[in-house]
Amino acid sequence: MGVHQVADVVISDVSKRFGTVTALAPSDLTIADGEFVAIVGPSGCGKSTLLRLIAGLEEPSTGRISIDGRDVTHAAPADRGLAMVFQSYALYPHLTVAENIAFPLRVARTPRAEVTKRVADVAETLGLTAFLSRRPKALSGGQRQRVSIARAIVREPKVLLLDEPLSNLDVDLRVRMRHEFARLHAQLAATMIYVTHDQVEAMTLANRIVVMNAGRIEQVGAPLALYDTPATLAVARAIGSPRMNLLAGTIATDGPGGAGVRLTTGETVPVRVQGEAGEPVTLGIRPEHLVPDDDGPLAGKVELFERLGPLSFAHLGSPGLGTTIVAQLPGDRHITLGQTLRFRGLSQRLHVFGEDGHARVTG
Repeated sequence: MGVHQVADVVISDVSKRFGTVTALAPSDLTIADGEFVAIVGPSGCGKSTLLRLIAGLEEPSTGRISIDGRDVTHAAPADRGLAMVFQSYALYPHLTVAENIAFPLRVARTPRAEVTKRVADVAETLGLTAFLSRRPKALSGGQRQRVSIARAIVREPKVLLLDEPLSNLDVDLRVRMRHEFARLHAQLAATMIYVTHDQVEAMTLANRIVVMNAGRIEQVGAPLALYDTPATLAVARAIGSPRMNLLAGTIATDGPGGAGVRLTTGETVPVRVQGEAGEPVTLGIRPEHLVPDDDGPLAGKVELFERLGPLSFAHLGSPGLGTTIVAQLPGDRHITLGQTLRFRGLSQRLHVFGEDGHARVTG
């Protein structure tokens, strides 16, 4: 297949209201030529609304959208030079794979010889050549999803929009299809915007991730930048697997090591943080940044132990903290249920969030 024309997508002050409900607060986002951007966040956070606005399936309440320098805010979906892949494959059951893939070209009255060539090229790219004469019901879920992707890219769109495209597939297939998307992006060099609630998918595939929460864009950045420096609690919850441990506490100026965060257990975790003594904060520590320490301020009884080959995860019940702590341990560590473990956090890897949910400067 030839290299597709690529395009940047610029969203300026775009919002969407349904009656009195704000599905998307006024938002700005620029997606560069050829980028692979993933939009993540919990259900109902506005990520699909944002995608549908870009696609032209919804009209924005405010703002403008441009693709490749052209204002498409009020343009019909077909006039935007983009294609969309949904989680439901939406294939025509009575048509063969070849006819399904060719459908958008036939609608556009593309000459027959070109249709044949383009269908053959895209089928080759996606490993569908052997299935062209079959009907969708004779295909597996992964094959059907590949047909729906083929139908989207056969038009050579400038922008490819993907709305939770793998959520109907089993775990093995999802991993394989992730590889397909990565390979496809490298091959097509098209701009790809990918909505998912699966942050592992986002971390694996995207150049940049957009984290959304409650109709707002919380943070935009490279996967590791969001992992290392989440700007808000919502980003801390969305990025990282297992999730970051989030513990309620207050700013202390008189702990054993000086400044720190005093937890509800009375223990103080040393960390320099801006704020007033006694001010409520949330301390964030990732499971992989907890270090076993017999004198550590974080303790709990092992309620669940997951052994996952080279790594293991201990889930510690700590009634005083009002939450479970998850700690990563080497796979060969011997643990018994009910055993009490103590940890300290790596000081340069601690996160503190204020009552407004925003990260505080630590150091």
